[in-house]
Amino acid sequence: MRYRSGLVVGSFAPLHPGHQLVIETARAACDRVTVMTWANPDIATMPTSVRAGWVRRLYPDVKVIGIHAAECPPDDAPDAVQRAFTASRLPHPVDAVFTSEAYGEALAAHLGAVHVSVDPARERVPLSGTQIRADLPGHMEHLDPVVRAHFVEKVVFLGAESTGKSTLAQAVAEALDEPYVEEVGRTLWVAADGDLPLAEYVTICREHVALEDAAAERARRFVFVDTNAITTQQYAFFFFGTCPPEVQAYADRCRERYAHVFVCAADIPFDQDGTRVHPQVQQYMDGAIRNDLTIRGIPYTVVGGTLAERVAVVRAALGV
Repeated sequence: MRYRSGLVVGSFAPLHPGHQLVIETARAACDRVTVMTWANPDIATMPTSVRAGWVRRLYPDVKVIGIHAAECPPDDAPDAVQRAFTASRLPHPVDAVFTSEAYGEALAAHLGAVHVSVDPARERVPLSGTQIRADLPGHMEHLDPVVRAHFVEKVVFLGAESTGKSTLAQAVAEALDEPYVEEVGRTLWVAADGDLPLAEYVTICREHVALEDAAAERARRFVFVDTNAITTQQYAFFFFGTCPPEVQAYADRCRERYAHVFVCAADIPFDQDGTRVHPQVQQYMDGAIRNDLTIRGIPYTVVGGTLAERVAVVRAALGV
């Protein structure tokens, strides 16, 4: 049967194939579909804005209404309260309500719509949000890459030049068969023959973050990153005595962006490959980066020794 307007309601914490089956069933049966999501209290690890964003990204033809926790009834409010709230926030009447839950029949009746039950026995998709939340690493493979990317842990390697950051990041990424994100700043620095304008430091940050986000959608659990905006900021101050506000903003977000920070010790011979500055700058940057992390309250692990020893430390810290 064909419907003019359909509704799907859910917390989508996280959005998984069962939810997607309901949404896709509604899309196939309706001229237009509205998806509503909220939680009160909101879910800190995946707030409403993120959950609504997943649906928008995967289903751009769907109208998505994400409602802030402060505007919603508590999750444990009676079903009648939830039904009344849903009706109050609907932008237009609906002909059908699509769910896989027991509340669907009463909600549809309250809205003057029919209830379309989608896989209520979980036979087509034997998976629930509760199961996923109980063992997120064990269920990452079941999530769409757009959703999974939110939970992928970004692991960054910092340190001065010629301390083995790139080598270590690549080695761990290869060992775990996960994506590696190269240092954009070095690529641009070499292309500019060491004469990189200050304005390009913003480009470094923007392009580096974009590469990280793209890599997260290819990852299963980790993305291994060579350097971040904290280093870019330090080099801006070192070479120019100032730093663009945009770069500082990227650096400020590093605390929340990276799950693990490793600092490569300057305990290997300095390799002057024609693109690096000077061993003394190496020592200066080593201290500057560690000091910046300390001021920001960002915990970090120092790795030194041979490549094998460094890889072992990283894997132990990650529990892999």
